[in-house]
Amino acid sequence: MFPETMVPTALRPAIQSEEHILRFNSFRRTHIILQHLAMSKHTNAAEEVLLERKGCAGVITLNRPKLLNTLTFNMVRQIYPQLKKWEQDPETLLIIIKGTGGKAFCAGGDVRAVSEAGKANKKLSQDFFRDEYILNNAIASCRKPYVALIHGITMGGGVGVSVHGQFRVATEKTVFAMPETAIGLFPDVGGGYFLPRLQGKLGYFLALTGFKLKGRDVHKAGIATHFVDSEKLDTLEEDLLALKSPSKENIADVLETYHAKSKIDQDKPFILEEHMDKINSLFSANTMEQIIENLQQDGSSFAVEQLKMINKMSPTSLKITLRQLIEGSSKTLQEVLTMEYRLSQACMGGHDFHEGVRAVLIDKDQSPKWKPADLKEVTDEDVNNYFKSLGSNDLKL
Repeated sequence: MFPETMVPTALRPAIQSEEHILRFNSFRRTHIILQHLAMSKHTNAAEEVLLERKGCAGVITLNRPKLLNTLTFNMVRQIYPQLKKWEQDPETLLIIIKGTGGKAFCAGGDVRAVSEAGKANKKLSQDFFRDEYILNNAIASCRKPYVALIHGITMGGGVGVSVHGQFRVATEKTVFAMPETAIGLFPDVGGGYFLPRLQGKLGYFLALTGFKLKGRDVHKAGIATHFVDSEKLDTLEEDLLALKSPSKENIADVLETYHAKSKIDQDKPFILEEHMDKINSLFSANTMEQIIENLQQDGSSFAVEQLKMINKMSPTSLKITLRQLIEGSSKTLQEVLTMEYRLSQACMGGHDFHEGVRAVLIDKDQSPKWKPADLKEVTDEDVNNYFKSLGSNDLKL
C-alpha cells in the first residue's frame, strides 16, 4: 500500500477500509485454517470408533486396524453414551460391535498410554480403568440384544467389550487370551467374574498362563456363544440388519442357523479336552505355591509347559490374580469390577505393570525384571494391600 501522506485525503477512508477488509480476511483465513486443523484432529480421534445406525441396529466399529483396534480412553468415552442412547431409543432394537481390518476384533486396552500416564501421575490411569469398567457393566446390563463379532485377536479390553454381551460370535480366525500376568497386571474387565464360571478350573488356567484359544475352541470353552465361518460374517451381519423388529429369539435363530451350517473344525475335539482332568486337579489349589508344586509333582510334558509359562509371569500378578478369581467366583459382576478397580489402581502405583509394558510393548526385549522376582517374596500383606478399599475413590456403578 502507499504511504498514507501520499494519498489524497478523500481516498484515505476507502483505502483504510480496504486494508481493514484484507486484515480481517487474513485473520478469518487463519482462523478457518486453525479451526479446520482442530476439527481434523477431533475427526481423526472420533474415527477411532464409528457409531452408526443401520437398519434396526446400532453398530459400533472399532477402527484402529493398524493398532489391532486397541481400545483408547477416547473410544471408551464415545461408546458409552451412544450405547446408553441406543438402549433408550425405541427404534434401535439391536446393538452390534465389530472391528475393522480382519486381523483383530480388539487386542486389548491401550496399556502403553495408561502406563505413561500412570508414571507421570496423570489422571488418565484412574479415569481409563474407571470408564472402561463402567462400560463393561453397561454392556452386561444392556436391555437391548448385544452381538459381538469377535473375529481375529480378542484379548484384554476386547474381551471386556464382548464377553458381557448376550451373543459372542467367533470365527476360525478368533484368538482369545487374557495374558495380563505377563505385563504385571491381572485379567481385568470383569475377568474375575467370567473366568471362574467357565468349566472346571479352565478359567484359572487361562488367567494364570495366558494360554491362547483359537477358532472353534473359543466356542467350546464357553467364551463365544456361536461359531461362524469368517467368509460368512458379512452376510450374517446383513441378515441381522435386515430383521424388521427383532426379538432376542429372532437374533438367536439367525445366529443358530449360521452356526449349524459352519463345518470348519466341527469334529475336532477341544484343544484342552485331554488335559481337562489335569487342569481341574492341578489348578484347584488356593495358593500359587501349591499350584506350582502340583505342576512340578505331575511332571508330564503338559505340566512342564505350563510351569515354563507361569515362571515368566509377574509373581505379584500371579498371586493377586488367583485371589481375584477365588473371590470373584462368588461375587456379582458389579462387586468384581469394584474389586478390579482397586487392583488396577494398586498396579498403577506398583513396579511390575510399568516394567511389563516396557519389556513387552516398548523395548520389546521380553525380559521383564519383576520386583519381587520370587513368589516367596510376595507376602500375604502385599497381596492384601492390592485389595484395600479406595474409600471415596472406589468405583461406583
